[in-house]
Amino acid sequence: RSFIGALYRFLSAAGGRLLQNDAPMQLKMTKNSLFAILMRSPWWVSVLAAFGVFAVTRIVLGSEWVLYSVAIALPLAVIAVVAAWQQFRTPSGERVEAALERLRALPWEGFAAALEEGFRGEGYAVKRIEGSADFELEKAGRVLLVAAKRWKASRTGVEPLRELQAAGAALEGVECIFLSAAELSANARSFAAEKKVRIIEGLELLKLSDPAFR
Repeated sequence: RSFIGALYRFLSAAGGRLLQNDAPMQLKMTKNSLFAILMRSPWWVSVLAAFGVFAVTRIVLGSEWVLYSVAIALPLAVIAVVAAWQQFRTPSGERVEAALERLRALPWEGFAAALEEGFRGEGYAVKRIEGSADFELEKAGRVLLVAAKRWKASRTGVEPLRELQAAGAALEGVECIFLSAAELSANARSFAAEKKVRIIEGLELLKLSDPAFR
């Protein structure tokens, strides 16, 4: 029973961390930990694991300890609920790619208007500008520069990000965001990571520009 007790403490602690986090999508855990693996797996895997743990502990402990068995299996049931919520809310890869294709087909004015609506919906004051960035955003004293005109380039290299980062550095303390609905080169991604230029792409870009994904 000491093993069962240790298992219970481990699962309860991990499950507690899940419940304390307001955004399950932002959980940070070891990539190969049990809970990380379960979160990446279909939700029903966690359901089966919970039933398995319950069955084994009930056999080991006896029917008089059934509540203890339920408590041990509960964190896995929590994982199942969180994983199901996350997976049912995530659009399929085919749907995301089809929406990105539609986004790439828009003219600049249509794309820019969709972005302005998305940014304003997040509480930003939006101003169009010229140069290395296309938008200046401001909210509660926080200023961001956004580059978006190369959103449908077949492949983007490092130079547009370098120009954006230089524009932000010249203004001191301004954050930079680069939007892309296409492919970025490895050098561009490496530069963005090094200089802390945020890249918005894929599903995140759709959530910003397409009301159907919000």
